Amino acid sequence: MWQFFLSSWRSGFRNRIFLAVFVFALALVGVAYLSASFSPRQPRTVALDIGLSGLRISLILFAITLIQDLVGREIEDRSVVLTLSYPTSRALYLVGRYLGVLALTGVAALILAMLLWIAVLMSGFQYEQQFRVDLGASYWAAVVGVWVDVAVVAAFTLWIATLSTVAMLPLALGAIFAIAGRALGAVFDYVAKGADGQVDVAARYGPLLDLVRWVLPDLSRLDWRGWPMYGLLPDTSAIGLALLMAVAYSLLMIGLAIHGFSRREFS
Repeated sequence: MWQFFLSSWRSGFRNRIFLAVFVFALALVGVAYLSASFSPRQPRTVALDIGLSGLRISLILFAITLIQDLVGREIEDRSVVLTLSYPTSRALYLVGRYLGVLALTGVAALILAMLLWIAVLMSGFQYEQQFRVDLGASYWAAVVGVWVDVAVVAAFTLWIATLSTVAMLPLALGAIFAIAGRALGAVFDYVAKGADGQVDVAARYGPLLDLVRWVLPDLSRLDWRGWPMYGLLPDTSAIGLALLMAVAYSLLMIGLAIHGFSRREFS
């Protein structure tokens, strides 16, 4: 497993995908800084909000493209056959690749979070807004929440990559999963509160959403930006349950990936 982790690490830094996504992420940090000028009252809050959204988008793109390149492309090109000819198990191959991707996204998250921290600090430098943003522990907790969110998306993409016979399918489904998982919480709240009085809508889609709840994780639970932006400290139990959900779902996806990959034949 260790050799696959190291090879993923080296391949990631040499890969043009890393540079392309990193440049894209830098552009989003710049957008976050510039967006502060559109809010004369809360410039740092706006910059932090847009910046955290850009951070998540960048890291998800980075993770799913790495999974596609390190796993999906090797399967498609049949180069994985040579890799698996060594005395190692397929499970260790997948786990090593996955941990390598997590380490690379962790490094990218740290670098981009530091740049965003500077951008937010410089936003509205001469303006003292009424509600100060907290760029201390709460900010880094929000960044960790984004990274855990990306880890869940990467685990799902890994599972799809081990099953797919279409080159771009892991990228497409990984992106759709990331969008659906984040929007799930808002949809649940909307229907649970009566769908703005539309009782028939709530009655029609309520059971379906209850079923979806068991299939897709609610990734919005890992969005803790309200803490550094408005001082809204999340409930400790809610944080614990969100982390438990993320770990359990990731382990489930990795288990399914190992099961499917171990049964897959390569000719």
